[in-house]
Amino acid sequence: MSEPTDIDNDEEEFAESTLIEAIENQIESENPPAAKATFNKLTLVGYEREDILNLMAHVLAYEIDAMLDEDRGFDTEWYETALRALPELPPEKQ
Repeated sequence: MSEPTDIDNDEEEFAESTLIEAIENQIESENPPAAKATFNKLTLVGYEREDILNLMAHVLAYEIDAMLDEDRGFDTEWYETALRALPELPPEKQ
């Protein structure tokens, strides 16, 4: 039988890969426009693709957590602003 940490790791890996896939879809579709712009900006200043996707996924995860915590819809304006601020990450929640 697996250890509970194995399940947690599997769930974490699934969540991370799902977020990365969502970011890749946003970049490809240029929706929101800030996704492609942010990817291009970070590429130009020397970030590796994997690092860029992880940074962008972090911002998406942050907004999803906020939506769930505050029981509200997706804040596209905040999300695009936070993407454009990368590589500076949103502040950690208190």
